[in-house]
Amino acid sequence: MYAVGVDIGGTKIAAGVVDEDGRIVAKLRRKTDASDSASVEHGVVEVCRELAADHEIGAIGLAAPGYVGADQATVLFTPNLPWRDHPLRANVQRQLGSLADGVRIVVENDANAAGWAEFRFGAGRGVRDMLLLTIGTGLGGAIVIDGRLLRGWAGVAAEVGHMRVVPDGHACGCGHDGCWEQYASGRALVREAKAALVNDPDRATRLLELAGGDPNHLKGPQVTKAAREGDPLALELLTTLGRWIGEGAASVAAIVDPALVVIGGGVADAGELLLKPAREGFENQLSARGHRPVAEIAVASLGNEAGIVGAADLARTV
Repeated sequence: MYAVGVDIGGTKIAAGVVDEDGRIVAKLRRKTDASDSASVEHGVVEVCRELAADHEIGAIGLAAPGYVGADQATVLFTPNLPWRDHPLRANVQRQLGSLADGVRIVVENDANAAGWAEFRFGAGRGVRDMLLLTIGTGLGGAIVIDGRLLRGWAGVAAEVGHMRVVPDGHACGCGHDGCWEQYASGRALVREAKAALVNDPDRATRLLELAGGDPNHLKGPQVTKAAREGDPLALELLTTLGRWIGEGAASVAAIVDPALVVIGGGVADAGELLLKPAREGFENQLSARGHRPVAEIAVASLGNEAGIVGAADLARTV
């Protein structure tokens, strides 16, 4: 049975028809206006209609960037869209009309969808207990325990990016301060790189060059590029980021004990430049170090398609 997976972002929607082996057989993208809830929903309905016109669909999975209720129907809160207790499933079902007859529609957190895809079809195949960290602008997480996605009683488990790691630390968009994602994310990497442009300009000449001479234009991929070239400052910045990732993952491991930590998101493109310090940070902070097995840390294998694949598979099978 085919299923549609829809990965909903603040500026775009990516959707695809996915078979039972996790292969995408058709794919669409649409731009959206994050300030206009109706336009986002219209885009979701539009891609579902278009994909269903050419394929027999039995389920639709909607991956939303925020807190999703235990009913797998309501978006409780999302920072990038104006959704608060938003009945996404009911709205999409109503707008699809007769196309939704007999079709199971499931709403899932986007990191959970990506994590499930990696567990079923990607880097996590062969393990039963896994932690996924999606490291982009922020830090998302998904946890699989004994082969089942951990959702919690309210549906909002595994928001690991909002563990408090630094009391009175950097302010976070969640309303608190010192959250892990303020130190282990693309936003954190760029923030520290821009600070270096001001505080250590003699060492930051390559970063400034890649930013076109304007510190405000510096992006995470430019830091990664400089690090691959061997730039000492960029390497230092990625090492610090990797250490934060590894140390935070060790705190999560003290609770859920994963066999594998999968790192996804744009920052993961740095590969071993990020993974090596992450592994070191993880092992250094692991409880009972030296007296327990150490989880493997690996890069996600499905890339930007993980949300589509995971949303579709969850709608079909879980």
